[in-house]
Amino acid sequence: MGYLGLFVAAFGAATLLPLQSEAVLVGLLLSGDYHLWLLLGVATLGNVLGSLVNWWLGRWVEHFKARRWFPVSDKQLHKARNHYARWGHWTLLLSWVPIIGDPLTLVAGVMREPLCRFLLLVTLAKSLRYGVLAALTLQWALIPT
Repeated sequence: MGYLGLFVAAFGAATLLPLQSEAVLVGLLLSGDYHLWLLLGVATLGNVLGSLVNWWLGRWVEHFKARRWFPVSDKQLHKARNHYARWGHWTLLLSWVPIIGDPLTLVAGVMREPLCRFLLLVTLAKSLRYGVLAALTLQWALIPT
């Protein structure tokens, strides 16, 4: 699995695919065969790039809203826009949260969130999540049983 597997899991988990990268990161950390900072960097990079795919899709999603197969109704799109307009770019700090994080990054694209601010907030949120997970994992692993 290694670094490439972690990257793929983190990338996929940040898109709308139902994948998990946390278990992969924990497993690699507990194996002791990988460098902590490299694992954190690979996981963060993969997850941020996956979110960037969502942002990009959001920028183009409205071109397809008149299509019969389009998965979001006008009402849902309007509701998402209103929430984002109300709470703004700070909602991207929740991009790490399961279930709601991926749609937030998509809505940021729909709302034309500037790329630099998007990347800054999403990278901060996702790197902190992986950092906390790694710290908790390593702390747990050091507790004598």
